[in-house]
Amino acid sequence: MRKLIVAMTATLMAFGGLALQASPESDRAAFEKYFTDRFKDTPKDDFINGVYSIDAASREQWVEIEEFAPYELSIDAGKAEFEKPFANGKGYGDCFENGGAVRGMYPYWDADRKEVITMELAINECREANGEEPIKYSKGKMADISAYMSFLSRGQLIEVVVPDDPDALAAYERGKEFYYRKRGQLNFSCFDCHGGGSGNLVRADKLSPALGHTSHFPVYRSKWGGMGTLHRRFGGCNRQVRAASFKSQSQIYRELEYFLTYMSNGLAFNGPGARK
Repeated sequence: MRKLIVAMTATLMAFGGLALQASPESDRAAFEKYFTDRFKDTPKDDFINGVYSIDAASREQWVEIEEFAPYELSIDAGKAEFEKPFANGKGYGDCFENGGAVRGMYPYWDADRKEVITMELAINECREANGEEPIKYSKGKMADISAYMSFLSRGQLIEVVVPDDPDALAAYERGKEFYYRKRGQLNFSCFDCHGGGSGNLVRADKLSPALGHTSHFPVYRSKWGGMGTLHRRFGGCNRQVRAASFKSQSQIYRELEYFLTYMSNGLAFNGPGARK
């Protein structure tokens, strides 16, 4: 374990000590500075557009795709699901305020339950509280409902709070540690690709910067041929580095979402999105 900690410390110091700060807010400030310094021509608010914020050629193609956005059918399907009553006569509108435009509330720390609550987890908990079966988290109906609720929430600011609570701070730290930990046969961390490697080519595609990464989910990926949630992408990243993946909405992925979304505080949610 000591060797692992020493190795991690050396790696993180090489990237500007992003994970070695004294508090979540100083972590966030250093994280933001790393990317705004690395991509000086990109306005901070534009990082919500992923790789399209740093690559002009890809952006042109993306703008054309957005004219007939492939996620529009998912938004329509999600709206139909959201408005369809449960068997008990209630619906999602009884669980979520503002007609479902609540993306800006998530993820958050629940002090009573001592865990991170994400929007997708809340969707299934709404179903179960009303006698309905839970739905799968990665794609399908969940991605559709999330797409609709995210669309309604466009423009809401990312304002994740890490309270001064030992349990909340521990969850944040576990998400941070997972983000920077090398794993799998390729021995890559999340930051290796989307921090130090951001802007570099992998085959014909550029790696996107991590700032703003969670803002545009769920996404329609051309590679998937459909919609997927953020945790579906987490699982795919793990498998790409030949590491074991975790279940969507597992504790570690929720804590990873908590950390990574906090890193983008002050930016706007703009999901759903379209990506390669």
